Amino acid sequence: MDIQPAYLKSLSRLKSLSRLRSLGLLILLPALWPTPVPAQESELSFKATEVAAGLYMLEGVGGFTGGNLGLLIGKDGVVLIDDGLPPLTGKLLAAIGELTGDPVEFLINTHVHGDHIGGNEVFAKKGATIVAHDNLRRRLLSDGITTPAGDLPAPEDVLPVVTFSDSVTFHLNGHEAFVFHVERAHTDGDAVIHFPTANVIHTGDLMFNGMFPFIDLDSGGSVDGYIAGQEHLLALTDEQTKIIPGHGPLADHKDLKAAVEMLKDSYARVRSLVEAGQTEEEILAANPLADYHDDWNWSFITTERMTKTLIRALTGE
Repeated sequence: MDIQPAYLKSLSRLKSLSRLRSLGLLILLPALWPTPVPAQESELSFKATEVAAGLYMLEGVGGFTGGNLGLLIGKDGVVLIDDGLPPLTGKLLAAIGELTGDPVEFLINTHVHGDHIGGNEVFAKKGATIVAHDNLRRRLLSDGITTPAGDLPAPEDVLPVVTFSDSVTFHLNGHEAFVFHVERAHTDGDAVIHFPTANVIHTGDLMFNGMFPFIDLDSGGSVDGYIAGQEHLLALTDEQTKIIPGHGPLADHKDLKAAVEMLKDSYARVRSLVEAGQTEEEILAANPLADYHDDWNWSFITTERMTKTLIRALTGE
């Protein structure tokens, strides 16, 4: 995934919902976006790939547009899965408009991070019903949103109006979309969308294809839960399954299996050093994830940051 440095630089000045400084975690109102999108970002667009009849993956082209999106269209209505970053909602609407002239009726949020729900307010005002896990709504109500003016209460239009504790199923356009909660994985409010008859899964950020995953320990995520969630997804797939990951290119069973095996092995490597009594400094110096660096390291979750996340998960520090 190509995250342009200009975006990272301009956004890293702002506080994220989980007190981290990163592009992917900002919850910002479009009207309060701090600076104009840099000129190079004007080249950003969305590419649509049909993964099943009437079911599309929308991914950013030309740079970072937020997480990968899912779109289900047809005579029964339009369902959108996640909605990207606030400044790019207009481009997203244009991309959807090229596929259907109908408005989005249902918007499913896979988790609370702003690169996945940054367009909530715009879509809600256009009539979309936002659906998400109970914990996502709770986090927005308790933590609010982060703006240049400070943390503010989440506007009503940003909030999901239909929430679920375990699962909910949509029956539209000849598809069954089974939306289910994965406990304490990427966050504490993760939702995965499984289209069993189409053999397609939208994982939200329960999968970063070909990259170290971000596991948000400050928002209720956990390494154990992330691994358990990925193993559950793996059990739902076969060699023909198409997987829309939260980030990275369209994936399949083999890609998901590689991601699970990498994380389990990485966790075991760090655990052995923690149990041997090594300090964080000593573990980082030993570089236990060196074998994975060339293939999995990226600008946001570097090998060092992945190692620190695993240490923290094991020590609770």
